[in-house]
Amino acid sequence: MRRFTSIAAALVMVASGTGAAMAAGDPEAGAKVFLVCKTCHQIGEGAKNAIGPEQNGLVGRKAGSVAGYNYSEANKSSGITWTEENLKKYLHDPKAMIPGTKMVFAGLKDDQKIDDLIAYVKQFGPDGKKQ
Repeated sequence: MRRFTSIAAALVMVASGTGAAMAAGDPEAGAKVFLVCKTCHQIGEGAKNAIGPEQNGLVGRKAGSVAGYNYSEANKSSGITWTEENLKKYLHDPKAMIPGTKMVFAGLKDDQKIDDLIAYVKQFGPDGKKQ
């Protein structure tokens, strides 16, 4: 009976949108959010460094590690690996997370847009192909 209660509670959480299954963002909505990022960043097959580094394979990558991009010293020496949690913090307020970063973007204040953006960039592997 206890197992049934736990399963039922989990199903209710998922159905109501409060469970982990609903926490992920929407990649299609994230593609629209990325339009703001496109001013400086590229993603996908053939992406190149521009004003900012290309974003392929971002989740799991060490900060300041894209070959050929001239990062700020603050970014290179941050020791950050781009997990979803770190990206959420950074996208909310880049200069607070990495003081001295070259990134001039003020950040996103809408948590749903941040989740959607992360869901979008997570689709792209290091080679730029959607996984």
